[in-house]
Amino acid sequence: MVGSAGLACGTLRLSALFGVLGLHLLSGGRLYCYTRDMEERIRKAIEGVLADMGVSGGIFVVERPTDTVYGDYATNAALAVAKILGRNPRELADELARRLLDVLGDSLVSHVAVAGPGFVNITLSREAVTLALAEADAKGTEWGRETIPVAQRVMIEYTDPNPFKEMHIGHLMSNVIGESLARLIENEGKTVIRANYQGDVGPHVAKALWGLQKAGITEPATARELGEAYATGSRAYEESLDAKAEIDALNQAIYAGGMHELMELWRKGRDVSLAAFEQVYTVLGTHFDYYFFESETAASGMRIVRDGLNRGVFEESDGAVIYRGEKKGLHTLVFITSKGTPTYEAKDMGLAFLKEERAQFDRSIIVTAAEQIGHFKVFFAALEEMAPMLAAKTTHVPHGFLRLTSGKMSSREGNVITAAGLIEDVVAKASEKNADPLVAEHVALGAIKYMVLRQAPGSDIIFDPEKSLSLEGDSGPYLQYALVRAKSVISAAAESGATTAGAPASPYLLERSLVHFPDVVARAARELAPNLLVTYLTELAGEWNSFYAQERIVGGEYETHKLMLARAFVNTMSNGLMLLGIPTPERM
Repeated sequence: MVGSAGLACGTLRLSALFGVLGLHLLSGGRLYCYTRDMEERIRKAIEGVLADMGVSGGIFVVERPTDTVYGDYATNAALAVAKILGRNPRELADELARRLLDVLGDSLVSHVAVAGPGFVNITLSREAVTLALAEADAKGTEWGRETIPVAQRVMIEYTDPNPFKEMHIGHLMSNVIGESLARLIENEGKTVIRANYQGDVGPHVAKALWGLQKAGITEPATARELGEAYATGSRAYEESLDAKAEIDALNQAIYAGGMHELMELWRKGRDVSLAAFEQVYTVLGTHFDYYFFESETAASGMRIVRDGLNRGVFEESDGAVIYRGEKKGLHTLVFITSKGTPTYEAKDMGLAFLKEERAQFDRSIIVTAAEQIGHFKVFFAALEEMAPMLAAKTTHVPHGFLRLTSGKMSSREGNVITAAGLIEDVVAKASEKNADPLVAEHVALGAIKYMVLRQAPGSDIIFDPEKSLSLEGDSGPYLQYALVRAKSVISAAAESGATTAGAPASPYLLERSLVHFPDVVARAARELAPNLLVTYLTELAGEWNSFYAQERIVGGEYETHKLMLARAFVNTMSNGLMLLGIPTPERM
């Protein structure tokens, strides 16, 4: 019975469940979750059986098989503990399979079989799959979501564009990944605090202000104007010793903050940059709870580093303050330059403490480019010596580079591929097949976000605008179109009004796949890997398209059951795309 299957999911629409769940409804109209943490319930059952055999703490996996011919779940538990028990893995797997069938019961599983050298495959029963299907249909936007709040606060820092430079596609990657992580973690019932750290002081700012001064610009008006000024200053810094000296002096003056005209130009340029960033955030569907700036972490960061100098954590070298990473198998980094200005490392030290002061959290996640992995290893080593508890709850999630098929970008040369420019270009291509501007924008965002999120964290991406907009599979629009098609079926059924009852004896492949949605999103959140959800949704869309092509839904056999399946698919795909931050257009 469902009462032994797990925790309550929440109140459901009873009318959607009559005739399907029967006595599985509990008093008060609450339904026990058959699917939430199904994987974990199977794991607990295996642990219980292994404990009876004399093994505790064994390390094994429970996962979805790559081919449904092997069932709905598979485990290597027998292989993992056979040596401990001194038994033949295959014989142990046979015993484990028999015991699991008794423990799980025939209302949950139809059969448990052994394959290969000792893998155990578990196939859910028709009843269990139908219950999951009804749950997916009835719960709507709550399907796959943890409805019981978890007392954990997670801060996620992402995007981190630098004012005085245009937001480039690297920041776009950070934004897309960070926003999806935020949504996945919120989906687990935790409180998420979105943070954005922006470099409004430092050498790049001095280069941009130098470029503005040389061009005689006192009222910067656009982000592009600032980007061009930065490119000018960056080239001059490398090509002219005089320009380098002037820019270095500007950098020190900005930190000092005493030159009125210079600081007024800094404030104006900063405001223009931040306004341009907000326009991109609006398009991407992102918001932030906290904005942190290097201008507010620089002074505190230097104080913390100098305190660490007194404590022996840091040391002086040629007038600079450094951290000797070699003592932990890393490399040395400068935290305060010989000119007395803070580096990124010192400002990150100030940021770590400022975050904790403003928004107490249980965990802190930082999303940046993979090129900063070395920086963060040394920074975390230093932070661990300064504030071990703060370091222990901080994690860096790196992402790779995004390159267009046309080649690599370079902001120094002034031909940076901007986030806004990429979005505009893809929207223009999407408009060729979608006359409605809003639909074209949704399709373009789906194309971009899918291509970013489909890769495992840290992997580079070659972005092909043509392939990204394809409706043939492995693209955001492919998922969006599958959803639009399913919605049209439901609309057609509503107009028809006729239904036929009953359900096939064996579940459709699409049904069996839907069962895994809650486990997939939980794992994606746990492993900080949105690509797991992308892969699952792509497979699910393919299964829907096959089901749609092979089955007559409206007016066909088992129409009531098939329509419930269509609604469950719509809920699953809609909720999955929402967690990825991909829009769901009503038509395409």
